[in-house]
Amino acid sequence: MTNRTYDYLVVGAGSAGCVMANRLSEDEQERVLLLEAGKPDDDRKISIPALYAELFKTERDWEYYTEPQPELNNRRIYWPRGKTLGGSSSLNAMVYVRGHPADYDQWASLGNDGWGWDDVLPYFKLLEDTHEIEAEHRGTGGPLHITNLRSPNEMSRAFVDAGVSVGYSRNGDFNGSDQDGIGLLEVTQKDGKRYSAADAYLQPALERPNLDVETNAQVTRVRFDGTRAVGVTYNQDGCSTQVETTAEIILCSGAVNSPQLLMLSGVGPADHLREHDLPIVADRPGVGRNLHDHPLFAVNYEATKPVSLGTAEKPWNLVRYLTKYLLWKSGPLTTSGPEAAAIIRSDRDLPAPDLLIAFAPAYNDVTAPDPPDGHGFSIAIGLLCPKSRGRITLQSADPFADPIIDPNYLSHKDDLARLVNGLRRAREIVQAPPFDPYRGEELAPWSANPTDDAMSEYIRDNVGTFYHPVGTCKMGDDEMAVVDDRLRVHGVERLRVVDASVMPIIIRGGPNATTIMIAEKAADYVKSARDRGAVN
Repeated sequence: MTNRTYDYLVVGAGSAGCVMANRLSEDEQERVLLLEAGKPDDDRKISIPALYAELFKTERDWEYYTEPQPELNNRRIYWPRGKTLGGSSSLNAMVYVRGHPADYDQWASLGNDGWGWDDVLPYFKLLEDTHEIEAEHRGTGGPLHITNLRSPNEMSRAFVDAGVSVGYSRNGDFNGSDQDGIGLLEVTQKDGKRYSAADAYLQPALERPNLDVETNAQVTRVRFDGTRAVGVTYNQDGCSTQVETTAEIILCSGAVNSPQLLMLSGVGPADHLREHDLPIVADRPGVGRNLHDHPLFAVNYEATKPVSLGTAEKPWNLVRYLTKYLLWKSGPLTTSGPEAAAIIRSDRDLPAPDLLIAFAPAYNDVTAPDPPDGHGFSIAIGLLCPKSRGRITLQSADPFADPIIDPNYLSHKDDLARLVNGLRRAREIVQAPPFDPYRGEELAPWSANPTDDAMSEYIRDNVGTFYHPVGTCKMGDDEMAVVDDRLRVHGVERLRVVDASVMPIIIRGGPNATTIMIAEKAADYVKSARDRGAVN
């Protein structure tokens, strides 16, 4: 077929890709093509908040697995990643946490001009539509609807009270001026339904005649003329198609797929590309490196009151819950899973929090041993500032082969020590008097006073992912940086990466909010370059 030409080619319709497609198509003179490897986001489970785990290991999930992890007793960890419009924002837990100001100031200190807290705050406010918390640091009227939980469980409130009773400050806004403390979480929902990046950014733009969106379209290669990106090749329904660009290509495929696609296209570590007989367009040793994630594990408890979501799947409850949800968009099906959290410091001398303790009014059957039937709750402990680093590499030159994912969990000894610290603090909260009406047996293989060794072994056996991989195309100006502080790929022209992979260091929160902010900021960079006639 005849090659089509667009001004902008956006690869991946996840959180960042939906933003880029919307913002770049605002100018009716610019032709934009958005390519998504997955299907449309028309599965009803996407919109019902509590059913997000039902989407795991389905056709709307890339369903990745890590390499066996030596520090996790050689376990392979399942990584769900969104493969549909909205990407992972269509199957995540919807929790909205922007991170700590220190995160962004650290980015700037690494040579990334324009990425300090004062620089990024206006973009967070630009994207936000939140009315329940009135503060000068929050935004209203933006595309992404953010709200308090519609029907929080009574145990979630008791968890907050328990944390306050042992000395943690009550925090009504983790996205406010102070991140420390304990409180209920905000979520990306609207009227009781999930509000993904596709809902917020893509749906309003679909009627624009200058925006084309194609699903089931997996990009297999960025094509270059020398070092100048000129188009992409993608596979759709078994057919290979090429499209050209007059301006730029923007990769928004995430921390796994963006580095994979760069390497398949000849941008990456030269020795690794030679191993797979791939042409070398630019030798960038940092592509795929700097992979890190929030490690997380959970401990389950039996509940002594029948108020958890433990029997939600039973027919009599499911009918009742669905009826309440369909009629009033309220009740247990509006849950995000984790409903409350403590964001705290393992050491009071730290400049910012490094631990997350999250409460869910149901058993955790992913990062804890098999729970029993009946009512229960879980406490999940996550490390917000992991020191361990891994990498993404190619399994082969086949673009349809999964990449090799090696996050190298707990390879830095400090990570395990701080998780043990977090477990002790979590158990202290659960043992506090405000939780007495709910706390049943702790389902863990230790006595009432476990040793550090016992807890460490439990963690090695059960730690998994908080689904927050970042960093594999990090921004910066050092030898291992992949993009500059305008997100342009070093060593080539007319190619940017805009997604969670550009974060040089993970933020103290879920990366979805930050990824959308990055894309809002990147859209301004792209438009500015176009206005100056200085596209790369």
